[in-house]
Amino acid sequence: MSEELNFFRTTMPDSRKADFYLGCLDGSVFLDFNYTADKRISLCRISFDGYGCCDLGNEANSLDDTSSKAFMDEMRKDNLDQENITKIVFELTHLNRDKIWMDALEEYGLIDR
Repeated sequence: MSEELNFFRTTMPDSRKADFYLGCLDGSVFLDFNYTADKRISLCRISFDGYGCCDLGNEANSLDDTSSKAFMDEMRKDNLDQENITKIVFELTHLNRDKIWMDALEEYGLIDR
């Protein structure tokens, strides 16, 4: 997909627990993030229209300290900096590419080649 991702903050039902939630592509994709005990951000779940929900569970790779801080800085802003948040999400999808359906990542443009 060549359109802009346009990330936005969102919420999820109590049955889908996470610390932070983002949506993109007009709600076609939702990403759930956790703040780990070692103060890092991990992608715990991602769902795609047409594919379903991919739960990474405790197997997810986390961002390093610098990128985790950048994520937290973005989440504190009134308006997400689309360039910054896209870079961070791409870093997480790249770190966890072996745990997420590659065809979904490619179709929705959520992996940097």
